Amino acid sequence: MQVKRDADPSARSKAPYTVKITNYAWDQSDKFVKIYLTLKDVHKNPSENVEVNFREGSFSVLVKDLNGKNHQMNILNLLHPIDPNDSFKKIKTDIVLLMCKKQTNKKWDCLTKVEKQAKEKKENLSGDDAGDSSEPLMNMLKKMYAEGDDEMKRMLNKAWTESQEKKMKGGDMMDL
Repeated sequence: MQVKRDADPSARSKAPYTVKITNYAWDQSDKFVKIYLTLKDVHKNPSENVEVNFREGSFSVLVKDLNGKNHQMNILNLLHPIDPNDSFKKIKTDIVLLMCKKQTNKKWDCLTKVEKQAKEKKENLSGDDAGDSSEPLMNMLKKMYAEGDDEMKRMLNKAWTESQEKKMKGGDMMDL
């Protein structure tokens, strides 16, 4: 019995593997959002090995066979739409520069919708300094009152009344 073997078994192990690009910088002008990808020796790679696919709400980059690896980046859900036809790439020393043409001259606060949502969520969690610091507690008590049975409502009313009486006498609300 004869076992079939590859003519060159090392050929499979030499195929480049793909790594995800997670480190980048971005900037903007009135007309473009610029994404900077720092990749050592990318300028020495043939230009056709850098594939960029621009879409209205996203873009993807694939740098083939750079130092034995493929480098890939996908950015989905851009904050605002771009014009894929007027967007382009530039290869500079150790940098791939993506020039994403804005459809409108709006200033972008961040690159993606997900980043904006995370930023807004973080701001909401940290709370406004000017706002009432007892607001989360009050919201919880209102919810307990709305969902509670008669005994729960009586207990909350009693605690609230006692707290207000202590406030009037100069006591601290934490004495509950």
